Formats: sequence, C-alpha cells, structure tokens
Amino acid sequence: KVVHKAAEAARARKAAKKAEELTRRKSALESTALPGKLADCQTRDPTEAELFVVEGDSAGGSAKQGRNRENQAILPLKGKILNVEKHRLDRILENDEIRALITAIGTGIGEEFDIEDARYHRIILMTDADVDGAHIRTLLLTLLYRHMKPLLERGYVYAARPPLYRVRYRGETYDAMSEAERDRIVEEKCSGNPDQVQRFKGLGEMNPDQLWETTMKPENRILKRITVEDAAAADRMFSILMGDAVEPRKQFIKEHAGDAEWVDI
Repeated sequence: KVVHKAAEAARARKAAKKAEELTRRKSALESTALPGKLADCQTRDPTEAELFVVEGDSAGGSAKQGRNRENQAILPLKGKILNVEKHRLDRILENDEIRALITAIGTGIGEEFDIEDARYHRIILMTDADVDGAHIRTLLLTLLYRHMKPLLERGYVYAARPPLYRVRYRGETYDAMSEAERDRIVEEKCSGNPDQVQRFKGLGEMNPDQLWETTMKPENRILKRITVEDAAAADRMFSILMGDAVEPRKQFIKEHAGDAEWVDI
C-alpha cells in the first residue's frame, strides 16, 4: 500500500508538471501583445514589411532612428540568446529575448507554428561584423532551423552585411566589406593617400544615417538570403562546438587548430 501510494503521488506530480509546462507554453505563444522593445512598422502587408533583429540596444537605437518607418520594424536583442541546443522547448520559451522574437514574428513555434501568420516576409539578422556577432547570428539561425524551419524554406530569413571600413577622399565616401576591399579602394580611388579610414567596431558605433545608408537602405545594402542548407550547416557546427558531447568538439579542435590564422581573445 505504501509503494502504491508513492507511485500514485509520483504520477500526480508528473502530470501536474506537464500541465504547467503546457500552460506556460500556450500562454507564451498566444500572447497578443507585441513586445515593448519592438518598434513596429506602419504597413500591415507582410510582403512589404521587414523585421530587423538587431544586436544590442545601442545599435537598436540607431536603427530605430535611421529606418524607414513605413515598412521597417526594429527588434533589439540584449546579448546572446539561450543556446537552444541544450534545452527543451518549455525551457526555451522562458527566455525573454526568444519569446520577444517569436511574438514579433507572429507565427508561433514548434507544433503551434503557422507560416501564414508571419507578420514580416523579410526577417533580417543584423549583427556586428565580428566573432560575437557571428556567434549571435549562429544562435538565432539554430533557433530558426530547429523550431521555425518554414521561415527558412520560404526564404524569409536574411543576414545583413554591414561594412567594416569607411574610406573618405576629397569629399567622396567609400564603404568596404573587408580589408582587401579597403586596400583596393585606397589604391584605386585614393591614389594610396586617403583623407580618412574609419574602422567600424560595431553597429552601435554608427550614427543613424550611417546605418541607414550602409546597411538598411534597399538601394545600397547587401543582404544574404539564408537557405535551409546554410542554417543546417550552422546547426551542425553548433552541435559540435556548443553541444553536450565533448568528443566531437575535441576532434574538431585537433583537425582545425592549425587553420586558425587569427584568434579573437
């Protein structure tokens, strides 16, 4: 009788926990209130609307000031989102930044996902052009690949490519995406003697008009559409580098340690 009573109590606790998880998940997905940090756009036509998912409040502030309010929405994310590789969906939905992203996009997640509810047909990941920015972009891609895959299959997901350098010469301004492009501009456009070469350390360093002209203005910006294959590669790499299994990570380091020409420490 004691064992039977203990078993019944264990089943009751398990059922209660499951109910709590389902309730938490349901409320997280069905919230109709948009996140407070979202600066939404004016259009309600998803085919025209763009959502910029921006790294950091500083860059988010510049993006909000520099954007086209008609069709560009801004959602700044604070720091790195939760590593979805290591957590179940109920734990993922407790993360404020992830929940804000899901709510802004509007499709729901997992079994509740409905692509027809997408509020934007361009979801643009705008992170710094450095190691931390690449890490944040990979975290976001892993989330989208694992739990919101139809967004990738429809071609709704993009990565912005902000410039690394701005070169000025005799009143003209040139933006470079790499050191090689900077050197070519200096030689070909500036006769080897530029007036100024500015290195952008992050999006937050750009003032609103710079961010608009270089990274958000449709006529000038460079966007890379993220495919399922791109996200799958990011997911595989993330599984190796950030997953619980130690051996694949050790093997990766052994095979590729010699390839590293520069390490950001």
